[in-house]
Amino acid sequence: MLVGKAQEAPISLEYYLPSNVNYDPDIPKPAEVIGHEVGEWHVTHDKLMFYMQTLAKESERITLENRGSTFEGRPILLLTVTSPKNHGNLENIRKNHLSLTEDGATGLNTAQMPIVVYQGFSIHGNEPSGSNAALAYAYYLAAAQGAEIEAKLDNMIILLDPSFNPDGLQRFAYWANTNKAIQLNPDPNDREYSEVWPGGRTNHYWFDMNRDWLPVQLPESRARIETFHNWMPNILTDHHEMGTNSTFFFQPGEPSRVHPLTPKINQELTAEIGTYHAKALDAIGSLYYSEENYDDYYYGKGSTFPDVNGSIGILFEQGSSRGHVQESENGLLTFPFTIRNQFATALSTIEAAANMRTKILDYQRNYYQTIKAEGAKSKTKAYIFGDAKDVNRTWHLAEILNRHKISFHELANDATINGKQYQQGASYVVPLNQKNPRLIKAIFEKRTSFTDSLFYDVSAWTLPLAFNLDYSETTSLSNAGPKVTNFEPVKGSITKKSNYAYLFEWHEYYTPKALHAITKKGLRAKVAKSPFNIEGKTYDYGTIMVPVQNQALDDQELYQFLSKVAMESRITITGVGTGLTQGIDLGSNDFDPVKEQHVALLVGDGIRSYDAGEIWHLFDTRYQMVLTKLDTRDLNRADLSRYTDIIVPSGWGNGMLSAANTDKIKTWVKNGGTVIGYRNAANWLQKNEFTNFELKKDTLIAKNISFGQKRAFLGAQVTGGAIFEATIDRSHPINFGYAGNKISLFRNTNIYIKPDKDSYNNPIQYTSNPLQSGYISEENSELIKNSVPFKTNRLGRGRVIIFTDNTNFRAFWYGTNKLLMNAIFFGDMM
Repeated sequence: MLVGKAQEAPISLEYYLPSNVNYDPDIPKPAEVIGHEVGEWHVTHDKLMFYMQTLAKESERITLENRGSTFEGRPILLLTVTSPKNHGNLENIRKNHLSLTEDGATGLNTAQMPIVVYQGFSIHGNEPSGSNAALAYAYYLAAAQGAEIEAKLDNMIILLDPSFNPDGLQRFAYWANTNKAIQLNPDPNDREYSEVWPGGRTNHYWFDMNRDWLPVQLPESRARIETFHNWMPNILTDHHEMGTNSTFFFQPGEPSRVHPLTPKINQELTAEIGTYHAKALDAIGSLYYSEENYDDYYYGKGSTFPDVNGSIGILFEQGSSRGHVQESENGLLTFPFTIRNQFATALSTIEAAANMRTKILDYQRNYYQTIKAEGAKSKTKAYIFGDAKDVNRTWHLAEILNRHKISFHELANDATINGKQYQQGASYVVPLNQKNPRLIKAIFEKRTSFTDSLFYDVSAWTLPLAFNLDYSETTSLSNAGPKVTNFEPVKGSITKKSNYAYLFEWHEYYTPKALHAITKKGLRAKVAKSPFNIEGKTYDYGTIMVPVQNQALDDQELYQFLSKVAMESRITITGVGTGLTQGIDLGSNDFDPVKEQHVALLVGDGIRSYDAGEIWHLFDTRYQMVLTKLDTRDLNRADLSRYTDIIVPSGWGNGMLSAANTDKIKTWVKNGGTVIGYRNAANWLQKNEFTNFELKKDTLIAKNISFGQKRAFLGAQVTGGAIFEATIDRSHPINFGYAGNKISLFRNTNIYIKPDKDSYNNPIQYTSNPLQSGYISEENSELIKNSVPFKTNRLGRGRVIIFTDNTNFRAFWYGTNKLLMNAIFFGDMM
């Protein structure tokens, strides 16, 4: 593996480019625009953007589109690359290409159609060889001359996304460049190769964006999913990096880990495309491998999402220099070398696309013809989902369907299906007999049997369960009302002005946003610990009451303020004229006051950035609540008395905080604070005597297992991400706002807490047969039965709250976000 050669001479663009090609001298090279050669420094996103803008101005082959902004305001760019002739007819080409996936496609002549290739780079910002290769690759596409490149561009539309993750790329480029020395140091102990927390892998809120292709919760994802569905590309490539001691990987991945909805021919075509990558890497002496390590199971990844859409997704993984040059098992691994491999496989992708064009176009057409027939023949004709008490969660699931161009209908009338009640106006019907029933199945299906026990990512993501919505399969479309064409967000309102009190139930998703706005304004609010009926309406546990008298605002100002809160929070607030009810009266001591909460989140060294980022995102973007990020480095000098709650996300083991900082938090809790620990923070809290619980432990012994089988044996015990059912005690404050007596929880830990002997101390408890979707080993399946994922106890005047499961997983687990909010607002009541 010739990894050291780029160190022996100054870097030049020719190191990357094919040598047998002439280049248009009028097209500026990257160094002429960004001020350094490709691979000399890590390109920052602004320089990458400037170069792409320059190419679009100078080349008739390229147009540039800004599809929106990241959280940090960086443009989400897309280059469309094809021949000037095709650019003049681009919209007709796009519509004609989309018709391959529609009815009537049999009459299309694929021999006369361009193939569409979507090439994306560096969705993980600290895997930068992809985006840096995009500089050289875009230059090649703009400047290369000759019959070969012109023939390719005449028969191909290339959608080039030079940076899937602008914010992360910028963060990592800053790190690598500020730690670069003139005398390049390959010592892996050098600071250059060890980023500070949280690193550049993730976006602004520390999300792994290569898990968001299906849920589409982030702006970058929404831009690329819109592009995907607007074009329905035939091939989508996703350029990544892996460990420094690895070589280069291209798909197909593990043959036994392909999702059953992906057709076999997809993997055959992927393997055939792989022969082009092998040839390209052979030519430059680069080692590589395929059909190992990585899989094609979770449809939320860039290399797998295309597979359920009649496209071919391809993952590239390059061993990472993580800086400019680093020692590796394969010799000195230079940054330019990693870029060259990514460049070579970008070229081999379009070489394969050109040579396999009609075969791949025919595959796409046949895919949609086949699945159209599947949808028509299926006994299941539709899925129905909804929640009469929470139209916002219902709406947000429908929003995902809408982003994926999946049609859905209003519910024609109230209906009871499989014992579940669905209300008109708060439910949707999703017919399977439409363009892509397999994508619909991928979103709605439950799956508990697998051919392999190892998973690169989660084994379940059933979205109605993630949203904690009722849903049913139906064999009839009789409940389908009008197709939804004007898809607008839920509108909030206030029923009338009151001189007595205002009420709103706690069921709706955005009620924490409303309550926070009310308490932040300095208004008094109370929460009902029991149900009641007033003026003909029943109110559930957790109902919020805002009295009119003795407030900081007069009655008219209060009405106007609450009207604004209702609208912005998408909820209904009801004005009432009396305190006399059936049940607890509004002046009852069963209404507890709710005060403004001041919440801090531990971040920094020792904390998992994914878990912390999910919580930050939830507070900041959904509920618009100020959240103080307390860095573990600064905890020793922080004044904790400012906070009512401190959230401790999952971390890197029991030693994630020093003894002094641990004692500081414990003292704060004893003085009245509430600490909320997630996942393995439970172990840390127990070890440091914040709490005490008994674990159900695995006694598995590896008998008759060879050394070669060890990895698979241990891997099979990992609960990497599955969905489980629990019963809930609705009278307990942790469950306020949940209308049913069961809840679906996402779990990716093996922490199983034994239930308390007193049932009222087990307000959330797994059922005796809890697995709803996903993989869990037989051993862990026994341990999880009747265990509890939630514990709380007093410590001095404060409270300790534990969640063994992630209630905020990847921003799309809407169904359990309310549990954290209940812990925040109602912790003192538990």
